[in-house]
Amino acid sequence: MGLLGRKKEVKENSCCCGGNCNTETMKVAKKAMQNGHSVKVLGSGCAKCQTLEVNTKAALEQLGMDTTVNHVTDFTQIAAYGVMSTPALVIDGKVVSYGKVLKTDEIIKVLKQIRE
Repeated sequence: MGLLGRKKEVKENSCCCGGNCNTETMKVAKKAMQNGHSVKVLGSGCAKCQTLEVNTKAALEQLGMDTTVNHVTDFTQIAAYGVMSTPALVIDGKVVSYGKVLKTDEIIKVLKQIRE
């Protein structure tokens, strides 16, 4: 119930992306989430996102792992991960960090926990 006893109107098709997604874009986003072994940085491409990507590549290189890091800037795909605060780091389909820039040594610890 809203202010002064009025009912609050709720749109049935509203979502976290502000209604900019549709069935087709959500299918693409969910398919992108199910890639298996992968490392992704989610974010708009700002300086923090770029720093997280650089730190992630450095961590992967130090561990001798595949250094391919995908940078996802599409907010529909980001929202499909349930991330509301960027930058975010996704390892093998699991969100391991969001809203902050992890240091290289922190990423190394996470990678060891997930992949070893």
